[in-house]
Amino acid sequence: MHYRNAIAGLALSLILCPALLPRSALAESVVNRTPSSADVSQSEWRAQQLVAANRSDAIMREARKLPGLLAQYTHMQLAYNANHGRAFQVIFGQYLSWFQTFIGDYPGAAASFSIAQPPQPDDGPSPLSGGYRAEPAADVILRLAKDRKAVFFNEAHSAPITRTLTIELLSKLRAEGFNYFAAETLYDSDPDLQKRGYPTPESGFYINEPLYGEMVRTALELGFKVVSYDVENAGVGNPRERAGAKSLAKLFQHDPNARLIVDAGFAHIQKSGKYLGGRSMAEFFQEITHIDPLCIEQTMMIQHARTDQDHPYYLAAIEAVHPKEPIVFVAAGDSTWTLKPKKYDMSVIFPLTKNDGTRPDWLALGGLRVAYPITSDLCNKKSPCLIQAFYADENDDSVAADRSLPIEPFSTSSTRPQALRNAS
Repeated sequence: MHYRNAIAGLALSLILCPALLPRSALAESVVNRTPSSADVSQSEWRAQQLVAANRSDAIMREARKLPGLLAQYTHMQLAYNANHGRAFQVIFGQYLSWFQTFIGDYPGAAASFSIAQPPQPDDGPSPLSGGYRAEPAADVILRLAKDRKAVFFNEAHSAPITRTLTIELLSKLRAEGFNYFAAETLYDSDPDLQKRGYPTPESGFYINEPLYGEMVRTALELGFKVVSYDVENAGVGNPRERAGAKSLAKLFQHDPNARLIVDAGFAHIQKSGKYLGGRSMAEFFQEITHIDPLCIEQTMMIQHARTDQDHPYYLAAIEAVHPKEPIVFVAAGDSTWTLKPKKYDMSVIFPLTKNDGTRPDWLALGGLRVAYPITSDLCNKKSPCLIQAFYADENDDSVAADRSLPIEPFSTSSTRPQALRNAS
């Protein structure tokens, strides 16, 4: 288990098991998937996905009525195991992956849902061929953020490694004068978040993942004004993107001294180009506010569930640099490299994950958190069993600091290979 040095006390909770849905699920899944066989047309494949998405929504609604995350996860995993249809496993794999991150099964989440990153026509040249040098991403971001009014980070909801750099940078960005933090997941129906000082599972959907909770908790402790911005029932595409941008723009209308950090999913932060057939939140934000945000892409140059899903530039950069921390490539004049020129200001390249047993090394957040060893003995030979760590100075309704499933309730051999085959 992992927890922060700043908190002296740690409470362990043992759970034994006999809201609102994320609005981006269908759009992200359908856009990023293609037919697996030449005998399935694009229209047929999309129709199958829409059916699968409706079924996935229904299953998750059923799961969220159950008491506790372990019961919810178990319901989701059993539903995945029971339906081997390709469209269902492709769509529902994303839904399952969220719950796997919630319970701390990060390798399982990567296996269930991983967006492959093949070369694309709009990719820029390789950073290894243009006079770039590798630098720690944190140093470069802080340097370039000094004169910015807004910094936008993106994340992959099923890959919490894409939250780690943001968490590590919050204290340094706060010292630079940034005073607002907005997160896509936050609901505006939790008006007591700021006063309470920590998130609860009712604060947002993805916040149930411990590192997302840590990100919001850290922002609150540092004195950021933490706000929601993703407008409820705004729809998808342009209506949602424009509504989110207007919500963020109001911060600057009400506070001329506002300096803003945003955490959003995937291409919501791209600065130009088509997004879901329209425009992104970041593009609308620029148009409304005339503020040019520093947009940091973190979802493409990461290690995927399989090496054939990794971008060739990623593999080449890892082989050339062997980074031990997130890096970006920088040329003369602080010109930063991005895989998608004009869409983002820079692309962060995350190092390969090292696992201590089944726990990834990035859970330590660069030393901000320390590991506390546990064993399955706490489960008293009962399975499934979920162990949770809570901060001692927070009430029982808080989001756990860490979770672990020390006894695997489902056969790895029967579930993981199937998930891997359907991740591409």
